[in-house]
Amino acid sequence: MSWGIELWDQYDTIASHTQKGIDFCERFTHFLKDRCAIELKYASELKKLVKNYQPKKKEEEEYQQYSWAVKFWEVLKELHDLAGQHEVIAENTQGQVIKDVQILIGEMKQQRRKDLQDGAKVQDTLKDSLAKLDKSRKNYEKAFKMAEKATDDYRKADADINLSRAEVEKTRNQMMIKNNQCDESKNEYAAQLQQTNQHQRDHYTQQMPAVFQQMQSMEENRINKIKSMVRQVADIERSVIPIINTCIDGMVKASDGISAEEDSKAVIDKFKSGFPIPEDIPFEDLSNASVIDTSNANGTPKNSLDSRKGTVSDKKRNKKDKKGGGGLFGIFSSSKSGRIRKIKCLSCPIIGLLGEESKEDFSDLPPNQQRKALNKKIEEFKKEIARETAEREGMLKMKDVYVNNPALGDPNALEKKIEENALKIDSLQAEMRKFQGYLANMDGKPSPAGQRRSSLSDDSISQSSTNMEMSQTSIPGQPQIVPNEPEVYTEDWPEPPSDEEFEEERAVELRKKEDKKAIDDEDGDHVGEFDHPEGDFDEEGYPVIGTCRALYPYEAGNEGSVAMGEGEEMFVLEQDQGDGWTRVRKHDNSEGFVPTSYIQCHFYDQDEV
Repeated sequence: MSWGIELWDQYDTIASHTQKGIDFCERFTHFLKDRCAIELKYASELKKLVKNYQPKKKEEEEYQQYSWAVKFWEVLKELHDLAGQHEVIAENTQGQVIKDVQILIGEMKQQRRKDLQDGAKVQDTLKDSLAKLDKSRKNYEKAFKMAEKATDDYRKADADINLSRAEVEKTRNQMMIKNNQCDESKNEYAAQLQQTNQHQRDHYTQQMPAVFQQMQSMEENRINKIKSMVRQVADIERSVIPIINTCIDGMVKASDGISAEEDSKAVIDKFKSGFPIPEDIPFEDLSNASVIDTSNANGTPKNSLDSRKGTVSDKKRNKKDKKGGGGLFGIFSSSKSGRIRKIKCLSCPIIGLLGEESKEDFSDLPPNQQRKALNKKIEEFKKEIARETAEREGMLKMKDVYVNNPALGDPNALEKKIEENALKIDSLQAEMRKFQGYLANMDGKPSPAGQRRSSLSDDSISQSSTNMEMSQTSIPGQPQIVPNEPEVYTEDWPEPPSDEEFEEERAVELRKKEDKKAIDDEDGDHVGEFDHPEGDFDEEGYPVIGTCRALYPYEAGNEGSVAMGEGEEMFVLEQDQGDGWTRVRKHDNSEGFVPTSYIQCHFYDQDEV
């Protein structure tokens, strides 16, 4: 169907129709902009809603053990993600569809202007031809009338006997002139009519249909573009539906994770005091003047705590409290003594772990809550010790590298850091043993620190650090036995060591280190300060901590590594420290590093577990 054939006489109507198409595109653009604004506002309101209902830090710490609270927070996260998808809809619509519509509007306006100009030219050409035809026809009519009048005049003159022959001849000549002029006008009119008819045929069969065809193509292109854009808008929204469904699935999963039984158990774990149920109140027979002791009738540990007054441990505690020494180095008291300032570097990490508590051993809490608080504190110390130990192992490994290759760095520069790290670990371990003692006292077990303890004990990290600096035969973190040095034993003690005791032991330890180092420097050749206990150790002081099997063959390509064949069994001396290498010893006593990904390890501590 062609507009040029079917709508040959509807040029003005078609021009108006194409303008309405452009107006619709502009309206469609406004619709998309309003839609994007709504999507963005909806997303913003959802995010604002999520932000308003996000748990505060205090609420998160208080309710994090309850499934209904945790899952509700997960729902908020999913809702936040869902809001983000509405932003994606708006951004994609603005960046793709609206931009394309604006380009289409510009192209249509330009094309329509050109088509209208072409149509106007064709229309003007036809109008000019028709005007010329009308003018030639009028000239022909005028000449025809003048020729008829001249003919009538000649006939009258020829019939009039009163006129002379000359006058009649003059009238005849005038008639001939007018007839000739009429014939010329007639020929001009016929020629112009033929030319105008040709222009008219071309106008309605070729020129105007071409203009109509261009306008029809423009309109059909507009319609197809609108069709694709409407589908594109739908595809944009469909593309985020899977993510929105995932968010909804996450909400459903969060709802399934809410458990009334688990929450009830969490309430018990959080608020259980551990006190026994009060016993029956005994009868007091006043007639016999016998007063029955009801001190324990309420079943609370009040009197049990009061009964401790006057014991040796309580007297020592009271004495320490008066001196301002509650806890290791007195760091848990409000005392501003010079002793605290002197050991500030050692107590900093411990203060950060303990925080501010009303009582150090949490004895102001119910038994069950006290046990939970002590366990939590012990776990914090373990994490801190693990972190410091990892840092220590890294420094020792770096020192070994510097010793083997002095060009990379000075190994003596790490000695001070290693010593400080060892002191930190000793302090943390002592503090952890103290809290373990509190926990053991609660459970009625002997304190782990009371069985065998001393800052100069066999597992002292600072002692092993000094030995590591003097000799490569010392093994950090492993039990050592000092020759001719008596072992220190103490009786079971229910209370943690006082600050004076710990400081005295620390001073003795440092003096022994200095004396030993001075003796070794005089001797020149250092002899291992400690003898290794029975066990699997290599000649450089690395214990055998497991076995491994080579999964792939490996050729040693650099210094410090060893070659291995597929399926070869070896001993593990040092675990991978995060650099992708494990230290091993082969059956021919050669040792070195191999890629961790090339071996399958089995550690002895796994068997103990």
